[in-house]
Amino acid sequence: MTNELSPYLVDPAGKEHVLEPGLTRLGRDVENEIVLVTKRASREHALLLREGRRTSIEDKNSTNGTYLNGERLQGKISLRDGDKIGIGEVTFVFHDPETTTRETPFPELDLNLAAGEVRLNRQLVTLSPKEFALLGYLYENRGKVCSKDEIGRAVWAEYQTGIYDYQIENLVRRLRTKIELDPNAPQLLITMRGLGYKLVRVAE
Repeated sequence: MTNELSPYLVDPAGKEHVLEPGLTRLGRDVENEIVLVTKRASREHALLLREGRRTSIEDKNSTNGTYLNGERLQGKISLRDGDKIGIGEVTFVFHDPETTTRETPFPELDLNLAAGEVRLNRQLVTLSPKEFALLGYLYENRGKVCSKDEIGRAVWAEYQTGIYDYQIENLVRRLRTKIELDPNAPQLLITMRGLGYKLVRVAE
């Protein structure tokens, strides 16, 4: 039986694997928490990380890859109730019993700096180089107020003479059209009057 508040995986045989807080390893090696009996799985194939109310998955540079709802994983991504995880011919279904108690319209932003990949509510978002540079800087400093001077130096490092406020404001406006559900009522990228901008730190 699963803990009613714990997320879990269901394997093809219908067995439930409760995901404890911290790391759960999936792979062919018997030392993994979830052992995969398939030649297409690597010894340590993928990692599940449960932090607070969020569970994420990451491929461990496996030979054949890890698939989420039919799409090969690139970097780490958060899981949602009903997600299908494919490793070789084995498919697990992720279940999160808390989902119905915390559904909100708050946008879910995932940023993989190394891969240059941005997702809003699991959908890929295409950004211009400057939009990505701005989001990357704010993401690395999320929860902190970043002044326009700091943003200008980070995003327009090639310019030594300084950046005008209107250039930063226009870039922020364009980025909001890509990452906000309603750009006119931003929930992620907040203006701090007289101080600068802040990308909110979403509670885990």
